[in-house]
Amino acid sequence: MLDPKYVVAHAEAVKQNCVNRNVGADVVADVDAIVALDSDRKAIQTQVEEIRRRQNEVAQATGKEKDPGKRSELVAEGKRLKEEVVAVDERLRTLEVEMKQRLSQLPNLTHPDAPTGQTEDANKVIKTWGTPRVFDFPTKDHVELGKALDIIDFEGGGKVSGQGFYFLKNDGALLDLALQQYAIHRLVKEGFRPVITPDLARNSILEGIGFQPRGPETQVYSVENTDLSLIGTAEITLGGLHADEVLEAEQLPLKYAGLSHCFRTEAGAGGRASKGLYRVHQFTKVEMFAYTEGTLEASGAMHQDLLRIEEEIFQGLGLPYQVLDICSGDLGGPAYRKFDIEAWMPGRGEAGEYGEVTSTSDCTDFQARRLNIRYKPAGQKGTKFVHTLNGTAVALSRALLAVLENYQEADGTVLVPEVLRPFMGKDRITRI
Repeated sequence: MLDPKYVVAHAEAVKQNCVNRNVGADVVADVDAIVALDSDRKAIQTQVEEIRRRQNEVAQATGKEKDPGKRSELVAEGKRLKEEVVAVDERLRTLEVEMKQRLSQLPNLTHPDAPTGQTEDANKVIKTWGTPRVFDFPTKDHVELGKALDIIDFEGGGKVSGQGFYFLKNDGALLDLALQQYAIHRLVKEGFRPVITPDLARNSILEGIGFQPRGPETQVYSVENTDLSLIGTAEITLGGLHADEVLEAEQLPLKYAGLSHCFRTEAGAGGRASKGLYRVHQFTKVEMFAYTEGTLEASGAMHQDLLRIEEEIFQGLGLPYQVLDICSGDLGGPAYRKFDIEAWMPGRGEAGEYGEVTSTSDCTDFQARRLNIRYKPAGQKGTKFVHTLNGTAVALSRALLAVLENYQEADGTVLVPEVLRPFMGKDRITRI
């Protein structure tokens, strides 16, 4: 959520930001409505203050008045003023609720260096690492490899849970666990606190993070007759962990490495490029989440650090990748700036393509305002909102996909990347 004072003071800039971020015209119109509501709020507050001032005058005069008739008039006026305050306070609360609701529809501001554009076509490649492998034998995609090696069972997943679910078996299960261990150990060395989070969260927490738990636009599975939903990422649970808290400045930056299952409806997704493990309804993920002091300098530095860690994880796996600076229209509501890493996937498309494997976002104080997470700046009075950031260390389904396709051999086996061998206990994936 944006600072309402900023919205009122910079209404035109906020409206242009909404246009750049490809939100609907109704959301752009919310900015003018917020400005009008703020004006009404100030007028009502002035009215309340005037009524309360008169209440004090009447109360003092009533105590001093000796004439019974005049005293009765003052008592009657006091009663009327009390009723008037109740009515005006109710109007003020109603107005503030509407203002908060409209503020909640606005996206975050956008980093000035982020590309301006409406669709993912405007995303900018800012770095590439590694060279895609040239195979001297006919390659298989991960779906074919998974079936041939008996490590991924889509048919069994479909029978038990429906399309978009799967079983990981044999070396596939070991590879998934090895990737988890590799990522967690790497993050612990970077000072992250390892956490295994709940797979369910209250809808108020999802809304605070920026997800829509209900309605036609949702990508979330909700639990009927409860206020709970299955999480789409540990960003939700780790962000909600400190809701309504005041942190000490000495605690910051606070960094968590969250392991969770992730559930997404993926409504509307499909196509050849989304086959197999690339777009599924359930997967496991190791997520980075950080709280920093409430300055652009602090969260900007942390954002670069999260990107560095993501890159080093995929460099360790030996997977070629490219880094994208995400454009304004593709950022999503909470992100001020976002970087994606796309790894080379030989089985994607006709001749191999890059596919998204990680994303890291600086959300500044957008989520913290919605979740009321503050800190006490050292040497200052009062509190400030923290800044929050998130980043994928490893989304297991897509990382597993990329490892299988990049490390396949002519004999149908798959080499295990060296960094994973201590966790796998073997150097080659074969059919058991």
